[in-house]
Amino acid sequence: MWVTFIATFIFLRLLTFGIRYHFLPVKNVVTSSGLHIHHFVWGILVLLIVGFLGITLWSERLHPWLGAVFGIGAALVLDEYALWLNLQDVYWLPAGRSSIDVAILVAALLGLYYAADRFWKQVLTELQAAIKFVSSEEGRLSRARSRTTTATTTTTTTSK
Repeated sequence: MWVTFIATFIFLRLLTFGIRYHFLPVKNVVTSSGLHIHHFVWGILVLLIVGFLGITLWSERLHPWLGAVFGIGAALVLDEYALWLNLQDVYWLPAGRSSIDVAILVAALLGLYYAADRFWKQVLTELQAAIKFVSSEEGRLSRARSRTTTATTTTTTTSK
C-alpha cells in the first residue's frame, strides 16, 4: 500500500501539472453540462469497493492486492484533501498545499509503521512467550524456587 500510495500521488501531481500547463494531450474529465469530476470521486469509489471486498472476502492471496489498490484510492482522495477541507477548488493555490502536507504525513506514518512492524511483532511474540511461561507450571516452580532461595538467604543473613 505504501509504495502504491506514494507512486500514485506523485503520478497524479505530474498528471495534473501536465494537464494544467498543456504538456499532455489529456484534458480534465468534464461532463457535457460542464461539471468537472475531480479525481477524489474516483478515489472514494475505489476505497468503497476495496473496503467492501476486504471485509467480505477472506483470501491471503487477494489481500495484498487489495492493499495495493487501497493505496491508489487513498492517493486519489488525499491528493485533493484541500478541496474537501476548503469546499472549493484550491488545488493550485497556496491553500492547496495542505493536500501535499497530508500526503507526506500519511506516507511518513505508513513508512514508520512498515519499518517498525517487524520490531513490534517480535515484542509481541516475546511478551506472549513470557506470559505463557509465567502462567505455566514451570513458571510457578521457578517462582517458588526463587522464593525459597530468597527466604534461605534472608534467614542465613539474619542469623549471622
